[in-house]
Amino acid sequence: MATHALTNKEVMHLEHQYGAHNYHPLPVVFSKAQGIWVWDCEIVKALCDQAQKLCLSSRAFYNDVFGQYAKYVTEYFGFDKVLPMNTGAEAVETAIKLSRKWGYMKKNIPEGDAIVLSCTENFHGRTIGIVSMSTDPDARIGFGPYLPNVGPVCPKTGRTIRYNNIEDLEYVLEHNGKNVAAFLVEPIQGEAGIMVPDDGYLKKVSELCKKHNVLMIADEIQTGLARTGKMLCIDHDNVKPDMLLLGKALSGGVYPVSAVLANDEVMLCIKPGEHGSTYGGNPLGCAVAMAALEVIKEDNLVEKADVLGQKFRAAITKIQSPALALCRGRGLLNAINIIRLAPPLCITEAELMDGVRLIEESLKELLILTDAEAKALEAEDEH
Repeated sequence: MATHALTNKEVMHLEHQYGAHNYHPLPVVFSKAQGIWVWDCEIVKALCDQAQKLCLSSRAFYNDVFGQYAKYVTEYFGFDKVLPMNTGAEAVETAIKLSRKWGYMKKNIPEGDAIVLSCTENFHGRTIGIVSMSTDPDARIGFGPYLPNVGPVCPKTGRTIRYNNIEDLEYVLEHNGKNVAAFLVEPIQGEAGIMVPDDGYLKKVSELCKKHNVLMIADEIQTGLARTGKMLCIDHDNVKPDMLLLGKALSGGVYPVSAVLANDEVMLCIKPGEHGSTYGGNPLGCAVAMAALEVIKEDNLVEKADVLGQKFRAAITKIQSPALALCRGRGLLNAINIIRLAPPLCITEAELMDGVRLIEESLKELLILTDAEAKALEAEDEH
């Protein structure tokens, strides 16, 4: 989506209407600056074009791209507001803060008692607030003390919430839902080995959250934007979360961009000075994100990922190998056993099938090596 010249008044109106009210910029609009990049590829053209005008600017001032991006991305996904950040971890930390603030302001949770739940085997990032939610020893050991009242274990009931186990979540919410502000969930657990939940799991999560007035936060940083054969992975269950987290693919692979999307009831709980990021919503990132979202639609990447993913899994399951226990996934986010396979969305069918052939050849070589090692051990035992 190409940006066009706007008046200062139009710029400020767009940002106020569609951007989270976590800044109160001075009434000065940045539009042009010195600097140029000379690269040559499709999404990067937006970066190059924008870089010739204005690269980075603080949200302490208006810039003439963020308002357009905010309008574009909120309409694209059907939310009132966007809070722009740079990395996925920043987006998750933002969601934790925002959901706590909502819990105190809107749900009347007693100050200091708000709980943000997650699941076991989750991965949402590596900052201290996020690793406080983790059950991975590598992420946690040596980094305590941890943030209280976040994670898969409810501090009041002691019940652990396992992924894809709706009974665990139901128990916790039935017994202590009044203090739970949000439930953070990955539509597919990526780092855990592409763990795909049962059909209907996310829909039941949504229903439970609505019943107990709990925000459902979908972490689509890894799964979102056509990767799983839907625009959002959560679309497989026809669910709309209260808060949507995006990153990775939003950057088009050329510039760090992440986003938190929510409706006004949630987003307007944050006031100027309570949260921010110096370069979140910078003109370069905004231009790149709009271009990336345009490419997803123009190149029909959702349908492509769906079709190629089905062909990939069908081809993999035909491979005869005792080392291949399971192939699972959605779209072009798959795993063989626990090995994650996420090829670029621009991959061709021929290239994908070449990959299948290489996997099959590698498994055969692995069995030959394993057999040779077994014979060598037998020979040692005989001596």
